[in-house]
Amino acid sequence: MPPQESAMSSSRSKITPEREREFFEAVIELLREGGYDALTMEGVASRSRCGKSTLYRQWGSKPQLVACALRGTRGGSVTSIDTGTLAGDLRETARALGAHSGRDTPLMHALSHAALQNEELHEALREGLTEPIAAAIDAMVTRAVERGEMAADNPAREFVAAQLMGAMRARPMLDGQYADAEYLLRFLECAVLPALRPAGT
Repeated sequence: MPPQESAMSSSRSKITPEREREFFEAVIELLREGGYDALTMEGVASRSRCGKSTLYRQWGSKPQLVACALRGTRGGSVTSIDTGTLAGDLRETARALGAHSGRDTPLMHALSHAALQNEELHEALREGLTEPIAAAIDAMVTRAVERGEMAADNPAREFVAAQLMGAMRARPMLDGQYADAEYLLRFLECAVLPALRPAGT
């Protein structure tokens, strides 16, 4: 490992999970108060009572810190879900994604707008948030194919992640309401699972 990487790994290991959570919560608070453009590393350092150099050493840039903070403060992760059935996996995913939609959705809309003008933020959000969720859902579908729950050539399999994640973004614009867990579960049962089941079931 190069000396620079070794030094970074050493510095990163000094931050406890509890302290990391404090940094992330400070980021989310400041984002809610003033938005992405008003967020500064200096402000996060002041709110979390640390040196600005600590933040740069740990996360490298504001976009990376924001993406990590969003991932680290969400109510539940979908990457560890494995219930043994596709329907079970997707239901747990819907519950996890919808659990905090009332607080997450406005913030994500604002960040998505900011990402249109900031390529580094766009890339950090994509790599840190959307890609891991989409990959986890794709893995659920792959496991279902391997278990024989659905056909490998089912044309609907590639759209599952886009459907669930798209429903979260679309409902506020269409209905003026957030896509909470109850809504996502209904969407799943009516619009997603029927297309994934083998014909005749």
